[in-house]
Amino acid sequence: MTERERLNKITERIIGAAIQIHRTLSPGLLESAYETCLAYELKEAGFEVEEQKPLPLVYEEVKLECGYRIDLMVDHSVIVEVKSVEALAPVHEAQTLTYLRLSGCKLALLINFNVAVLKNGVRRFINGAV
Repeated sequence: MTERERLNKITERIIGAAIQIHRTLSPGLLESAYETCLAYELKEAGFEVEEQKPLPLVYEEVKLECGYRIDLMVDHSVIVEVKSVEALAPVHEAQTLTYLRLSGCKLALLINFNVAVLKNGVRRFINGAV
């Protein structure tokens, strides 16, 4: 299996789990509720999931522990940022892209659970060629 196929399979499973959670819980809950449920579902599916993973900022030779945290890191490969907002804003996309770049990961998902149909709340970001 190629790296691209592996990452696509992971993102398919993440999105599938998010859809299942959204159908069960509906929109309107706090981000932390969806994040916890998504982490649970992914762990049950056999993925390694790191929750609230610290992300230091490295500038020149200085490592800054700024308190940035990735909502979920799945199999050391895919970043998942969970939102529950009226609409995704450019700042949410910028944050996800920055986390993607700083982490060195290739793929990220930004998922907004506060939508009527979850597929309308999912954004996929790629860092370089996958």
